[in-house]
Amino acid sequence: MKCPKCNTDLVATKRHGVDVELCQTCEGMWLSAEELNQLEDEVFDFGDEEKGTIAFNATPTELPCPQCGKKLKTFDYRFYDLQMDVCEDGHGYWLDKDGDSRVLELMKEEEDAFERKEIAENQFSRHFLAMKTGKFFDKVRAFII
Repeated sequence: MKCPKCNTDLVATKRHGVDVELCQTCEGMWLSAEELNQLEDEVFDFGDEEKGTIAFNATPTELPCPQCGKKLKTFDYRFYDLQMDVCEDGHGYWLDKDGDSRVLELMKEEEDAFERKEIAENQFSRHFLAMKTGKFFDKVRAFII
C-alpha cells in the first residue's frame, strides 16, 4: 500500500499496541476499522455503543484510499477537533502524524466524562429513591407545619 499523501510505501508496525500501516516520510498511518476500534478500546472500557458515531458530514478529498484508490473523505472524529480521512467502502481510516495519540487522549476524556455522568446518575437515583420513602415526606411535612 502507498501513503495517500506522499505516495511512498506504508510499513506495517505497531503503535500503542495496535497494528498500523505507517508512512515513514510523513508519519501518517492507515488503520482498518477494527484497528481503530482496538486503539479506542485501549482507554475506553464502556463498549462500542457508548462511543457514539465516529463520522458526520464527511467531505471529499483528493487523497486516494491506499487499498482501493477511491477518494477518501475527511471528517471530524466523533465531533472532536481531530480530522481524519475515511474510505467510504470501509477499507479504513487515514490519520496524520500522531493522530493515534490524539485518539487515545480524546477517548480517555470521553471515558472520564462517561464515568462522571454515571456517578451523577447513580447519586440522583439514590436521592430520588430516598425522596419516595415516608421519611422524606415526614421531613417535608414537619418543615411546612
